Amino acid sequence: MSDFALRHPEFAVLPDPFDLVDESWDSPGAALFATQLSISAARLDPDETAGSLIAERGPIDFLAYLLALEDATGTSHSRELLEHATTMTREGLAHIDLLVVLPLSTRDGITPGADEHLELRDGMNDILLDLIDDPEVVGERTKVVEITGDRSHRLSTLEAFAIDPAI
Repeated sequence: MSDFALRHPEFAVLPDPFDLVDESWDSPGAALFATQLSISAARLDPDETAGSLIAERGPIDFLAYLLALEDATGTSHSRELLEHATTMTREGLAHIDLLVVLPLSTRDGITPGADEHLELRDGMNDILLDLIDDPEVVGERTKVVEITGDRSHRLSTLEAFAIDPAI
């Protein structure tokens, strides 16, 4: 994303929602992911932010994290939390034209940070790839594109889809 932002200053860059939350959370949890989901969904509302945007993470990422957290920890979240998270995700995605997903793969040079919870990260990736195929979550309007490959290939592919929406 940073490579794209440098080459395309006409796009406003929305930071990772984690950078906007209280730094006192030191481990992943439902409250942290729900907060980030709420932030990422709200900022996609055209009344909040206008123009061409690129966001590092969106609500669907945090919905996937919430669902993966259940699998990784064996604890279940309330049905109301998951329904609300799904609704916020669907409503946030209704405002975007293009959802770009970078599936996690060590072949692509995307490596986890030393502080990442690998089981949660891998579970999130698997769930995210399922969610992007769910029209009940993504909707019919949003175009979804998975991009793989090395850094330069990902950038050129992103540019092709973001700059020429007819592709």
